[in-house]
Amino acid sequence: MAAAKPTLTDSLSFCLAQLTAAAGEGPGRAKDSTTNETPLGRALLALRTRHIKSAGGIEHFRARGGLRPLLALLRRAAAADHAPSPAEPGSAPSPTEAAVAAGPAPSSGPAHSAMSSSTPSPPVRLRKTLDLALSILANCCTEGACRAEVRRLGGILPLVTILQCVKTDSIQNRTARALGNLAMEPESCGDIHSAGAVPLLVESLTACQDSQCLQSVVRALRNLADSPQHRLALAQQGAIRPLAELLAAAPDPALTWGLVRALLELSRGCSRACAEQLSLGGGLGPLVNLASHPKRAIREAAILILANLCAQGLVRPALGNAGGVEVLLGELRRRRSPTGANPASQQPLVRAVCLLCREAINRARLRDAGGLELLMGLLRDPRASAWHPRVVAALVGFLYDTGALGRLQALGLVPLLAGQLCGEGGDEEEEGREAASWDFPEERTPERAEAGSFLSLRSWLISEGYTSGPGDISPDWSPEHCTLPEAREQTSATPSPASNSTCTPRTLRTPRTLRTPGRSPVAAAEEPWGREGPALLLLSRFSQAPDPSGALVTGPALCGLLAYVTGAPGPPSPRALRILARLTCNPACLEAFVRSYGAALLRAWLVLGVAPDDWPSPRSRTVRRSQHRELGEMLLQNLTVQAESPFGVGALTHLLLSGSPEDRVACALTLPFICRKPALWRRLLLDQGGLRLLLMALTRPAPHPLFLFFAADSLSCLQGLVSPVMSPVSPPTVAVDQDSPSPCHYKPLLGPAPNPGPDLHFLLDSGLRLPAQRAASATASPFFRALLSGSFAEAQMDLVPLRGLSPGAAWPVLHHLHGCRGCGAALGPVPPPGQPLLGSEAEEALEAAGRFLLPGLEEELEEAVGRIHLGPQSDPESVGEVFRLGRPRLAVHCVRWTLGPGQCPRKRALALVGLVEAVGEEAGPLTEAFLAVVMGTESGSKGPTLDCQCSSEEGPRTGWL
Repeated sequence: MAAAKPTLTDSLSFCLAQLTAAAGEGPGRAKDSTTNETPLGRALLALRTRHIKSAGGIEHFRARGGLRPLLALLRRAAAADHAPSPAEPGSAPSPTEAAVAAGPAPSSGPAHSAMSSSTPSPPVRLRKTLDLALSILANCCTEGACRAEVRRLGGILPLVTILQCVKTDSIQNRTARALGNLAMEPESCGDIHSAGAVPLLVESLTACQDSQCLQSVVRALRNLADSPQHRLALAQQGAIRPLAELLAAAPDPALTWGLVRALLELSRGCSRACAEQLSLGGGLGPLVNLASHPKRAIREAAILILANLCAQGLVRPALGNAGGVEVLLGELRRRRSPTGANPASQQPLVRAVCLLCREAINRARLRDAGGLELLMGLLRDPRASAWHPRVVAALVGFLYDTGALGRLQALGLVPLLAGQLCGEGGDEEEEGREAASWDFPEERTPERAEAGSFLSLRSWLISEGYTSGPGDISPDWSPEHCTLPEAREQTSATPSPASNSTCTPRTLRTPRTLRTPGRSPVAAAEEPWGREGPALLLLSRFSQAPDPSGALVTGPALCGLLAYVTGAPGPPSPRALRILARLTCNPACLEAFVRSYGAALLRAWLVLGVAPDDWPSPRSRTVRRSQHRELGEMLLQNLTVQAESPFGVGALTHLLLSGSPEDRVACALTLPFICRKPALWRRLLLDQGGLRLLLMALTRPAPHPLFLFFAADSLSCLQGLVSPVMSPVSPPTVAVDQDSPSPCHYKPLLGPAPNPGPDLHFLLDSGLRLPAQRAASATASPFFRALLSGSFAEAQMDLVPLRGLSPGAAWPVLHHLHGCRGCGAALGPVPPPGQPLLGSEAEEALEAAGRFLLPGLEEELEEAVGRIHLGPQSDPESVGEVFRLGRPRLAVHCVRWTLGPGQCPRKRALALVGLVEAVGEEAGPLTEAFLAVVMGTESGSKGPTLDCQCSSEEGPRTGWL
């Protein structure tokens, strides 16, 4: 087949020449007699169908300068369309014509509709020219370089003029498409807004019936929403309500997708105007329905629009009525499933669900739809830590929903709240005043800088009647009506049904050192709410229950509260102090404090300054020791009041005698901290075996991370109760003072001219011969008396072998045989601190003293070991090392060193750890040693004096081992 004959329109130069000529002479030109079409029409058709669509065609067209005549043609076409009618040659130009001639941007408002209705339809040829030219321009504007060129050439204003003047659907479609493409550039987008295109596009939404045209207009509006300012401008000019009305009219799928995409973009950072228009346009119901659309993109976009709308309190009740709560919860639950989306995609849904908790009607729906479980799952998820403050603030909405609080408590909210007090989670994002609760819309929150959590709660506090207006709320307000943090508060204690207690709980006063000096009550009421405010508010609500022990008097909850009180960078919130006081003053919580080792924890953390994280290795931290000590002593005194009441005595007796093994041990350990009546603690600990029970538990698996620390402190307190005034122990009968040793009676036998001379030598395994006197040796020990003066062969020998004895171990034996007492020989075989005693010459010497029936030497050696390894500056590790020797008197020395009244609590506890490790599974020796020391029944065992220089938390004091 022969090739097609080339035509003039195949040449881009020809087409550009026709375009340039038309732009200079106007669109009306003579017809070509052969084709019955103008050369301009053929050139435009060729540009659109061939030249622009070819590879690189748009760039080539722009490089050849085609955009300038194309825009000029559009200007002339728009002007010709608005020219006076030929039937009225003498008529004055209409206002619209004058506006087009002058060139300013059309104004928005109702005038556009009037102008549109009076504008005649353009001639067919003119409309076709506009169609082709606008199609070419829209296609060119798909490339960034062309968009910049069109803006530079001032091509936006002619498009806005055509949009205003030519109301044909095809022209409106292509004009909106060109504007939508231009709006992809931020600079062009601003110019389109300034030119007044938005009202014209909104008008097209209501006037146009063609789906393709509507899709182009919707897309243009979506691209024009490229910034918060432009989105707000679109909403204020009424662009959202027509979109919502179109969506409610159930359009075709393509238009539905365009509408949803546009509404998603327009609802970002949702403004009040956006929410109002979308609600008034009936868009909430269709959006909820689209949340179950089979097409994933439409479904997810609709859900995100609903999430964005939650930022406006005025629309949240209607959104809940339309089913939005269930939709958002279901989607968040799906995304949190193992097969769901990544965690980042959950953020807008988490925010929306938390905002829905601000209205009572939505809280009820959320609770019934399983939202509480979902929020609790977020709090447990460490990956969601950035959202935890927001979730906690949302849960404050359920503060007086008894059913919801019970469910939250059963789900484990309290320990999670306690963990939030000092957590490292992200801060809650601040919400604008438009996000406030809409339960009472007339109570609008004034615009001023506040903490995010307080902004989240203030409107709810007003709605619940806690204050008459926003101005009455101080940031540290609480529903307990405690307006002044420094005011004393009489906590109400609910007695147990089984109790006839008449005791009165102590009034909690904030420790004076915890207050901010120099501040008036009014100034104190203006303290910032802080990120821990919502958690403390909920914990305070839980603490007001008749029996809060099951939730709040637990290890995790108490640790969280104490970590906040001692770790807050400034003075802690008075609400936290009131919570602790309320718990310690409630008789129903007494048993829980005992079972959970809560009283021991209060004393260790607040009074002694040892937190669980500080044990066994101390951690450097900024502490306010005096403030914390005062608080701890006050809380323990509250527990003492409860323990010594009739109800408390019965509860403690029941725990110690009839409780589980774990409860009995906990009770025995806690009693010295909270009982000061001698009749009570003597009966429970001494007469009824509580002390022995505690001692027997030392070698079992620890029920608490600080159990051994608690036990050491408890035993020390008990010893202080048994012997309030420690009297110094008499010095040992045999002095071992190295500075002034007693005379040595054995040394004269070792010189070159001994006087008197030795009549006996002992032969050691090493071959060493040690001189001795037979009479002195036989007198010192029944063993040697029988050996050297009896019927044994050694009685006739001048060289008597001593088997199994090294020279170092034999040295104190020979000194003792010859009457040396305190000459220092007993110190020789004792290794220095830090070296093991087991297997040393000291152990060998002790064994030899027992074998040779030398009790005085045993005691002297034990005193020497105690002096070197159990001195004032000895390490706690030495205590276990000495105990391993298995000597009863040394065991007592170890216990006395451990429980010394001047000993620092940390060293005391470390020593107890060493004792427990040394004793192994056989607790008998350790139990008996502790009983002997605590009860003061050690049989004449004397220890070296202790002048402890350790910087004890209890203060340096001196005492006796």
